[in-house]
Amino acid sequence: MHNPLVPESLEGWSILHLMYRVRWDRLRGASQADLQRMSDEAASALAVPDAGSTAAVQMLGHKADLMFICFRRGFEQLAQTQLALSRTELSGYLEATTSYVSIVELGMYEMTGKLHEQLGATHKPGSDEFERAFDAEMETQRQRVMGRLFIELPRARYVCFYPMNKRRGESVNWYSEPFERRAAMMREHGMIGRHYSGKVTQVISGSIGYDDWEWGVDLFAQDPLVFKKLIYEMRFDEASAKFAEFGPFYTGLQFELTQLASYLGGAVPHLG
Repeated sequence: MHNPLVPESLEGWSILHLMYRVRWDRLRGASQADLQRMSDEAASALAVPDAGSTAAVQMLGHKADLMFICFRRGFEQLAQTQLALSRTELSGYLEATTSYVSIVELGMYEMTGKLHEQLGATHKPGSDEFERAFDAEMETQRQRVMGRLFIELPRARYVCFYPMNKRRGESVNWYSEPFERRAAMMREHGMIGRHYSGKVTQVISGSIGYDDWEWGVDLFAQDPLVFKKLIYEMRFDEASAKFAEFGPFYTGLQFELTQLASYLGGAVPHLG
């Protein structure tokens, strides 16, 4: 049954973020041929035979050296990718630091309210007819935004990833706010993001029930300064200022998987 107080969502790619620390001390004795062989095997393990993509990121700071972002059709494909990478020779030189599991999510606050109002005028809410009509309309919306749900992984040089929650405290609780108020705040929040259209690509993924935070946010841009400006500006809208909690931030440089051997050999790898 569709609850009028709960915003609907549409889902797309399943996403797995894998962060590693490279055991540089163990790699020092490896020849260029060794590095190339291990890199080719790892790239093969991360390759996508049917649908999806993988981004390789050289991380900045101490949290990790490498991050792989895997877009796949489902958890079965994510499991296969993780297992394949774990069985490579290179995995013996990598130490996992953290990971994140989520699914691309498109929130439907505006559409949820409209559908309940429109369908409620012709069908009794909660009835079988209402539920069927609601599901049919959601499928129509899903087909309309398929390109956003199964977005091509952006080929932008700079990447920023962070998890976040909506506050659920005793005095400030996002989930106890009226639906209309939440919808208005999300509308304001979304308007800020639209100002940065063409400068940054945002991939929002839901992780409730999958990982320790409620959402994951990936940002891709050709200029890292955009991350700072966008996130700073969003801190001032009510949805963030009052109700958002942010996890750790991971920032780095995306590069071609074919450049992995170059990175392991001590050079900053390139994209394109």
